[in-house]
Amino acid sequence: MSWEKLLGALGDKLSGNVPYVALKADQPTGQQPMNLFDIEEQTEHYLTLKVGEEKHRGMLTGILGGIGAGAFIFMGLLEIYYGRPWESIGTFLTTIPLLVLPFLWETLRPLPLPILFNRRTREVYCEQDGVLYHCPWDEVAAVAYEFRLVGPYTGAMRSAGLEVLMHRYQRPERQVLVSLGVPIGKDLDMQMCFWEYLRAYMNNGPWFDEHGNHSESDTFVKSQLAIKFKLSEQLGEHWRDLKKRRKESDGRNYLQLSDVFLLFGGVLEYPVGVIGEYTYKVASRRSRANWPEVVRERLDPNGPTERLIDEERNCGSLEL
Repeated sequence: MSWEKLLGALGDKLSGNVPYVALKADQPTGQQPMNLFDIEEQTEHYLTLKVGEEKHRGMLTGILGGIGAGAFIFMGLLEIYYGRPWESIGTFLTTIPLLVLPFLWETLRPLPLPILFNRRTREVYCEQDGVLYHCPWDEVAAVAYEFRLVGPYTGAMRSAGLEVLMHRYQRPERQVLVSLGVPIGKDLDMQMCFWEYLRAYMNNGPWFDEHGNHSESDTFVKSQLAIKFKLSEQLGEHWRDLKKRRKESDGRNYLQLSDVFLLFGGVLEYPVGVIGEYTYKVASRRSRANWPEVVRERLDPNGPTERLIDEERNCGSLEL
């Protein structure tokens, strides 16, 4: 994958005075590695990044099951309290379709496959519309660039993209640009920090320290992976914040009106988050079987280590 082809594919995105940085696997950016919330899973052998609608899968089940079913359970308990136990049975039964139907709909539908970094074969994979794209990590061509989104209510919002050039499996003349994560709200330095995280994982991993150097300890990696927004954890985080403020003020004048709304919201968000996150986990686990066989066998710890690009060259595909 050449830098010239990447520039050609980007076209007008890098025209004018757009700040951008060329990124390569063997060239450090000078930034510290940092996770930007886009990592779905990281193991000793592979790392995956969330893409598209994958990030919101499970939300419908969480809302209908956590709030809708919860409301019917509460009404059923009220009916029992007021001496109407037989009526409560129908109310309780209503919770079953509210929870089961969206759960089945979200877990049985194919989930978009994530972007996959394979340490064993030193490759990056991506699937779009049933077509496999890939690139060798050691020859990867990537770029981080800044741009501005202008809206009628938000004004100019600075954003930064991080994109990698990949080609179709066994059709190297067909190439696509793959975005590594959501660009909105990020800047050039943040994207370079994330690139350093990916470099540290692929070159020095699976575990590394805050400088990107190899480490036998997974402490830093776990601290980075813990930086993830979860609805199910918001109630606990606010409760810990209240306890800290109470201790610092000796129990006097530490409560605010906003705390009431945050606690009430946290109570509602907790079941939504727990159910939604579990639904997403089930859907994600089912989707792993949708990778093409050539990828699945390379994810096997005992599978082949030959890169797909080498396989293409050996079988006579067009030269890149």
